[in-house]
Amino acid sequence: MLYHIEEYAKYLVISGFKQISFKNVETFLKKIRKQTQPVEIQFFDADLVATQEHLYFAVLNALQAFKGKTNISKSPAMETMLYASAQRQIQRALDRCGIKPQTKNMAVVIIGENPGQVETQLQGITASICSQIDESILELSNAKLGKIKKAFKITTEELQTVAKGVGKEKAVVDLVIERVALLASQL
Repeated sequence: MLYHIEEYAKYLVISGFKQISFKNVETFLKKIRKQTQPVEIQFFDADLVATQEHLYFAVLNALQAFKGKTNISKSPAMETMLYASAQRQIQRALDRCGIKPQTKNMAVVIIGENPGQVETQLQGITASICSQIDESILELSNAKLGKIKKAFKITTEELQTVAKGVGKEKAVVDLVIERVALLASQL
């Protein structure tokens, strides 16, 4: 989905791919970086993404960090990974939410100043992985809920408290976004 974030004069695409296969993650990333338009790209294990909303808020926090000069990393793409994973250390962020050889469902965030460049890059990624866009993998499922709860250390008590009135799925999304926001307050 294409978003326009007026406050930062940026365009953003959040999308997903199902049933991908990597022989080598580093080779894939190098290939994508060679094609890159003047945009920022970050890939995530979609099984640990609590909906598009999760990644959207991670991007907003990353852009705000750069605007306020409180960024930890050198690029908005990596800053987005830090926020999406709710981790201050790059390696821990990649370990939690980054793509790995066993990743089967992948989310991608592309940030740029021009909607055409962002869309062109998404098309290039689609061609590179020989897969079709499938944003349904960003939605929550029972299998994803368990993985997300474990990765983000969401306790049963915490989930029950937040779920009152909004339901379990919305509660998990809210708790993950809360962890994303808390990273900014730790700086």
